[in-house]
Amino acid sequence: MSYWALNACFLAVVVIAAAAAIVRLRRSSTRASTRGLTVSTWLLAVGGGLVVLLLMTALFDNIMIGIGLVGYDPALISGAFIGIAPLEDFAYAIAAAVLLPSLWVLLERRPPLPSAHAPLQEDQA
Repeated sequence: MSYWALNACFLAVVVIAAAAAIVRLRRSSTRASTRGLTVSTWLLAVGGGLVVLLLMTALFDNIMIGIGLVGYDPALISGAFIGIAPLEDFAYAIAAAVLLPSLWVLLERRPPLPSAHAPLQEDQA
């Protein structure tokens, strides 16, 4: 299995999570459940995190490969490089930058809806 095939497996899960997060943000834009987060601010957060992670990945992957800490089977890589780091190695940074904000949106705790049978509680000062 090539590194791109391996990347495709987990990036498919990331794409599904990101799409679900965008759908949830669009549906909840009229509610306060996402605390004012919109699709555009989510994209800005993902993009900002992605830039930082890709820069750090480029720096540290090149260092690790350069000192011999990590190696790749030449038969399994595409041959495209950033420095001496294969392009396939950047998929993990992309997955992290997209998946974490997506899960943040999807796993946000929503306030419970008031029950029709539960009495309303008033503030007691």
